[in-house]
Amino acid sequence: MDAFFASCEQLTRPTLMGRPVLVGGMSGRGVVAGASYEARKYGAHSAMPMYRAQQLIGPKAVVVSPRFEVYRLASQRVFKFIESRVDLVEQLSIDEAYMEPAELIGATAEEVESWAHELRAAIRDIVGLPASIGAGSGKQFAKIGSGQAKPDGAYVIPVEKQEAMLHPLDVDELWGVGPVTATKLHSIGVKTIGDLAALSQREVEITLGSTIGPALWMMARGVDDRPVAPRAESKQVSAEHTYPEDLTTKETVDAALERALSGAHGRLLKDGRGARTVTVKMRMADFHSETRSLTLAYATDDIATLRKAMQSLARYPAELGPIRLVGVGFSGLELERQDVLFPELDQAVISTETTFEEEPSPIKRTWYATQDVFHPDYGHGWIQGTGHGFVSVRFETRATGPGPFKSFDADDEQLQPADPVDSLAWDVDLAEQD
Repeated sequence: MDAFFASCEQLTRPTLMGRPVLVGGMSGRGVVAGASYEARKYGAHSAMPMYRAQQLIGPKAVVVSPRFEVYRLASQRVFKFIESRVDLVEQLSIDEAYMEPAELIGATAEEVESWAHELRAAIRDIVGLPASIGAGSGKQFAKIGSGQAKPDGAYVIPVEKQEAMLHPLDVDELWGVGPVTATKLHSIGVKTIGDLAALSQREVEITLGSTIGPALWMMARGVDDRPVAPRAESKQVSAEHTYPEDLTTKETVDAALERALSGAHGRLLKDGRGARTVTVKMRMADFHSETRSLTLAYATDDIATLRKAMQSLARYPAELGPIRLVGVGFSGLELERQDVLFPELDQAVISTETTFEEEPSPIKRTWYATQDVFHPDYGHGWIQGTGHGFVSVRFETRATGPGPFKSFDADDEQLQPADPVDSLAWDVDLAEQD
């Protein structure tokens, strides 16, 4: 995914499209978490001190606070779609993965490139974000290809051209060569990947050791047989749903719990293991979250047992106030499962633990730049400026295109803090997965 954090900001705040966006601390004392390609043209990049990035760009720079929940949901939607098309996917991070499509076995470079462009177009159509795809005979070449493809492109390295492509590159472009390893290689005159490939195995082992040295040497020579491996086995499965209108009755919360239970239980059955711990998560209208967990003395996939545990954890609007998110999760997953005929008699072996998660949320009536807000007349928006008792808001989401700009008195009761996720304007359930 290209400039992922900044691209998510431009997607959900269309006014920022085409502008040099920096994601990070607003004070200038932090570092850049993400930079749009418009910002990178000035030399700004991730991990750079924010003040330096702002100096490079000047007054055109737009600095926004990170909204990781937005990025997480966008990532989930991207990879959920990719996994529906490709059986073998190894996700490396929130915005990067290796994949090995079975349909491309034996394909020509031209066929691979055509397939890659089709997938990129589908991601753009479904999610709205740009992606770049690199392809080659192994992970190393796919990674290099993706760098050549950016931004928003595809690049295939055919086997017959991979050595000519690889060897002139700086040695620190090789996977696994960090600053320390690069310094060691530079000290013996190795500047490029080709220089490393030209060494003998003995020379490499003397410089880098007998473990990492030969592995890097083989990759420098174009041999990379690391398999594409799916992500590690899940430690938990869960399902949660955010509701467009707050839940205010016991009946609506019970229905939401049953919906989440059904989704999580389906994933548990697909996983093939039983769960020992049941967790219920609720987020209230003020964005405060409560998570309650209950641990059984055994692992089970019996839905009646899990439902009983869930019900013992449930709380309702009369206690908590309006509820906007309900989730159910299972953890402590084990292959050995036990079924209980009378789960209601088993409460003596159950312990309950309650934790409260205070989500970062400004105190009401205290506004800050780039904060998400809501107004009943204008919908979802974000603050572009505050001061002198006024708040200036741009009302827009992914679905609206560039929106109107309005100013309000800072004490206007109709202006309220909002959930950043609402700026995606998606049916959030479609983006949620384990």
